[in-house]
Amino acid sequence: MAASAPISKTIYLGAFVHSVSLQELEICPCGAIGVDEEGVIRFVERDVDGDTGRVYAKHEQWKGASVVRIQGKGFFFPGFIDTHTHAPQHPNTGLFGQTTLLSWLTTYTFPLEASLSSLPTAHRIYSNFVSRTLSHGTTTCAYYATIHVPATNLLASLCLARGQRALVGRVCMTTDMSPDYYRDASVASALRDSQASIDYIRAIDPHGAIVRPVVTPRFAPSCSTECLAALGALAHSTDSFIQTHISENTGEIALVRDLFPASDSYAAVYDAAHLLTPRTILAHAVHLSAAERKLVASRGAKIAHCPASNTALTSGCAPVRELLDAGLTIGLGTDVSGGFSPSILEECRQAIWASRFRAMCDGDAAKLTTGEVLYLATRGGAEVVGLEDKVGGFEVGMEWDAQMVRLGEVPVPVGLMGGDESEHEGDAADVDIAELANRGVDAPQTEPFRNGPVDVFGTESWDELVQKWVYSGDDRNTIAVWVRGRLVHQI
Repeated sequence: MAASAPISKTIYLGAFVHSVSLQELEICPCGAIGVDEEGVIRFVERDVDGDTGRVYAKHEQWKGASVVRIQGKGFFFPGFIDTHTHAPQHPNTGLFGQTTLLSWLTTYTFPLEASLSSLPTAHRIYSNFVSRTLSHGTTTCAYYATIHVPATNLLASLCLARGQRALVGRVCMTTDMSPDYYRDASVASALRDSQASIDYIRAIDPHGAIVRPVVTPRFAPSCSTECLAALGALAHSTDSFIQTHISENTGEIALVRDLFPASDSYAAVYDAAHLLTPRTILAHAVHLSAAERKLVASRGAKIAHCPASNTALTSGCAPVRELLDAGLTIGLGTDVSGGFSPSILEECRQAIWASRFRAMCDGDAAKLTTGEVLYLATRGGAEVVGLEDKVGGFEVGMEWDAQMVRLGEVPVPVGLMGGDESEHEGDAADVDIAELANRGVDAPQTEPFRNGPVDVFGTESWDELVQKWVYSGDDRNTIAVWVRGRLVHQI
């Protein structure tokens, strides 16, 4: 689907769900949202019950606009925002062995990333991954690429062509923490190549409407003190975002302590290099001390919570409730391939489970609700990537980054007992159970399962439908995806 294709004024009719705040999830069963030719939301109506006449009565100039309706049981939901993932690691998704973070990097990650010096290899991996993330409803993604400038630029171009909003960062590594076959030759070359990718991305999307560059020191152990400081200066001079990792694993923290003895903490290492800014995305933050939380919050830096990866690599369970209470802004990240899925919906589930693991020791206050994780997946993520005024919710003036979610309705078995099953409640003694069980055995069984693993029986409230989606849904429930009003994925 061409991201540059013109769009028409469109009215989206049906239920919509979005986060108003961390504490409030709005569910509107009968809504209408008008999106103009620029992909901007121009009106939001509630209680229209699918009636375009009611919409036209208030918005006469919208007569003749295209109309998109929810088919079956479903709703519109804001596009997901993935605040941390590694596009080149996509082929390794689901591969961990018995490794933890540092051994996993040397065993699985560095050899794979090094292979993307080949542009055909990079194209095959990146093209598939961008399509895959879009299919899961991810409309914005913060990508780590590799050290290779051509491959990094290719990833940015693919995101622009597919219409997925993205931060794309060329990874910087200058120390022997990375193998000699896969690291920058010097600090000077790391800066030169990072600048080259920044310049390329700014050239293909001068206004940063879809793709923006992000300065990317992999993590403190992979960069010298000189390199970190130089990258901090580069981010400042180019007005760029910064992304890196922090306090993911206790072994990593001990290593940072040994490598940077002059700094009081992991966060202090970044702060000394001017890498803690309101445009900084810190992935993981599992083991931040109270002092580090205060420092990070005071600098306005943001957190990418990656619960699936934190569990898969046995890094720990981030205390998200405590981080929120400390005033930190948090989004969700898939962290492929430390994470085992490119789905932010899966991260919502994992965030709930991780918070419940914390609650076993910290008390029930640690638990995150369904509404809270959906906030982190949308509004929270939007703030992390600096798009809080544009995406993450359905408000007038925001842009239409959205997904259509459809749930599978289980059909009522008409005729098995001479009519609707509800007509025969209580008369089981009059039914031949064996005959009943055999009826319909040879009929196709695909219909109830066509829209993914969520089964809807018609007795659920809207709140329960959303919960079913969060706990059981997958990409088969994502029927269509839009970015800035343009259709970028459809099944």
